[in-house]
Amino acid sequence: MDAALLNAHALLLQYDEELRRLLPEGADVVDAHLHLGHDIDGFSGQYEELEQIMDRYGISGAFMFCLDEPDREPAFRAPNDRTLRDAERSNGRLIPFVRLDLTAEGPIEEAVRCLDRGARGIKLHPRAQRFTLNDERLAPVFELAAERRVPILIHGGRGLPPIADHLSRLVERYPEAQLIIAHAGIADLAALAGHFAGRKGVFFDTSVWSPVDLLDFFHQVPPEQILYASDYPYGRQPQSLLISLRTAITAGLDERQLRDMLAGNANRIVNGEEPLEPSKPSGSGDFHQSMALARVHQYLSMATPLLWTRQADSIGVLGLALNACDERNGSGPELDQIRQLLTAAQELWRSLPDVEDEGERITHSRSVFALVHLADIIAVTPGA
Repeated sequence: MDAALLNAHALLLQYDEELRRLLPEGADVVDAHLHLGHDIDGFSGQYEELEQIMDRYGISGAFMFCLDEPDREPAFRAPNDRTLRDAERSNGRLIPFVRLDLTAEGPIEEAVRCLDRGARGIKLHPRAQRFTLNDERLAPVFELAAERRVPILIHGGRGLPPIADHLSRLVERYPEAQLIIAHAGIADLAALAGHFAGRKGVFFDTSVWSPVDLLDFFHQVPPEQILYASDYPYGRQPQSLLISLRTAITAGLDERQLRDMLAGNANRIVNGEEPLEPSKPSGSGDFHQSMALARVHQYLSMATPLLWTRQADSIGVLGLALNACDERNGSGPELDQIRQLLTAAQELWRSLPDVEDEGERITHSRSVFALVHLADIIAVTPGA
């Protein structure tokens, strides 16, 4: 078990080197979406761990807010206080957002309280807090954001009905309120891009798992509206930066656009500067992949929900993906990289039932997921 984990960590370290190859020289990095605290789903974001991650990967700043905390009632007051304390502790490195619950009493009062104490943005999560985008209680939130000139970051990932039409009406009504749609807007990407691609002051962040989603996203949204984000503690390094960089490079973003995605666009929000005029989306509406890499991607997509739900590989999907690596049809060096990652992942995954300590089990599970995720990123973005 120890040998398998050490091997996994050694492999992951190699992809830190890959990051250094892909990052523009001297590039600043700002993470536009991460959490500290303890979520009711069991995930937690720790200040000390985050600080180490930011130091290791050269992340100079981050938009930070709490999770769906067990003590969120009333109105996320206690978690928001912790957010403000963590931001103060970071000496400006962490930019605090106040998280609101529209179903609680006094969300506007809580927003004002936190903004007056130094919060720099507002976080809304319609799925977790169970409200829809036509909720009349959203209007005063957008009005306050417009008045204070602070951004609203709203969940745009899984678990939502279509949101674009209702969100568009709010943006039209309150054009001074900058908006960040999280998770590349995959909940309603076509409609969100239809409403907001090319609109100054509306941004999307890159915090998604699927590299195919990001390739489609870059094809629909101009680079001037894109913010790099990890969604820590759910998103981890080096996968988070690698998926954004490799898909952006595959989509054809140039060096200036990469630098803006990594930090420039976020820094303009923080500094209250005028957003860049959106240009055109990049990339292609077609996705080309060898049959071997397509098979790998298919099997790894099947592995992902098993890992998320902490199940064994009872289907044998990693074995199928490894089998696909034996094909030789012009896929270049990627199949060798993928085979190395998946061999280590398979060994570690098989050993998980023997891990009794919950903390060690989490560490091992994260390593398996990291290896599988890296393999999938490579399979979808060969040659990046």
